Amino acid sequence: MPKAKGKSRRHKYSYNLNRKRLYRSARRRAAPRIACSHIRHAWDPHKSVAQNLAEMGLAEDPNKAVPIPKKLLGMEVESDGQQPGKKIVRKPYVVNEMELEASLPEKKSNTLSRDLIDYVRYMIQNHGENYKEMARDEKNYYQDTPKQIKRKINVYKNFYPEEYKDFIASLKPEKMEVQ
Repeated sequence: MPKAKGKSRRHKYSYNLNRKRLYRSARRRAAPRIACSHIRHAWDPHKSVAQNLAEMGLAEDPNKAVPIPKKLLGMEVESDGQQPGKKIVRKPYVVNEMELEASLPEKKSNTLSRDLIDYVRYMIQNHGENYKEMARDEKNYYQDTPKQIKRKINVYKNFYPEEYKDFIASLKPEKMEVQ
């Protein structure tokens, strides 16, 4: 079966098309993505990024904001103590709100999955601290080694210390009844 006409020919580059203008206009339309809500609310879309950040008292380029001293580079230069280009901060509340948010204690968002908690509790309930026996258990679906099981139990102990103590305390009366 013959090939379709025109499929094998080389595509010609269009020299008359201004790709710079197309790219620039697409970039201009896209607004910057801002993660911090404080900055998002104070942002003025009619100003440049540098102007917006300067008004909020934030640095656009960290290398310019905190320059490396000349002493560290090997050259010693004396300065008269004046800071060139001191900028006026018109929106200081943005920095204040960000500092306040950063000073709050961090929430512990680390949690374990319900399946892992159930797995660890089952293993402790049936085998106590015998990790080799746990590794041979039929519920060990992922074929964890004794060290891996021990590590999972230690993670559970660290994440939920009170719950672990209560669980161990609830196991002791059951063992006394059996004996």
